[in-house]
Amino acid sequence: MNLYTGNSAMKVMFVFLVYLGCASAYQVDNGDTFYYRMLHYKKLQPILSQGTFSWANCGSEKEPAVLKSLSIQPDPISIPGDLQASAAGFTALNLTAPLTVNVTLEKEVAGVWVKIPCVDEIGSCVYGDVCRLLDLVIPPGQDCPEPLYTYGLPCHCPFKAGEYSLPNTYFDLPPVALPPWMASGNYKAMGILTRNNQELACLKGTFSLKTQ
Repeated sequence: MNLYTGNSAMKVMFVFLVYLGCASAYQVDNGDTFYYRMLHYKKLQPILSQGTFSWANCGSEKEPAVLKSLSIQPDPISIPGDLQASAAGFTALNLTAPLTVNVTLEKEVAGVWVKIPCVDEIGSCVYGDVCRLLDLVIPPGQDCPEPLYTYGLPCHCPFKAGEYSLPNTYFDLPPVALPPWMASGNYKAMGILTRNNQELACLKGTFSLKTQ
């Protein structure tokens, strides 16, 4: 069964690309979505030595949720292609519904950074109910997909206070119908997580895409 279909799934994939994170990785038997393999025998090359990828927390020191580490390669990210990712984070509070993510996305055009508008809920958009979005992609009561299940990572709200970690994992990014503006190029992104207008986390980053 394909767990990653429809417009809701496209939104999850977009947030995945913006955050360069792991919450949208699924193991299936066809080419319609992400699938993964563990990095037991692959030698990782140093990252952040070239290219455009970078990231930083952008909230205040009092914010309860922070990203502690994030690695991604290759740089640029190739779609379709292979992706290696690892991440670790921490939240001091239980993250419960309603959770809102406000994404700002910019693309470099002729040396100028241009804000990408929200079109069909992809771009610089506000996702007002992330918990519901996750429920649409992964029905409640169903086991979380790999590799989340293996590492005990949740895929539904609430996200309990504590440490979260994804070891180096290998993803295959299949051909997908990205919007025309989301083609090869350099991007800046910022995501702000809030609950009832209280800012819980802020993450910003730069990355490059190479599409075919």
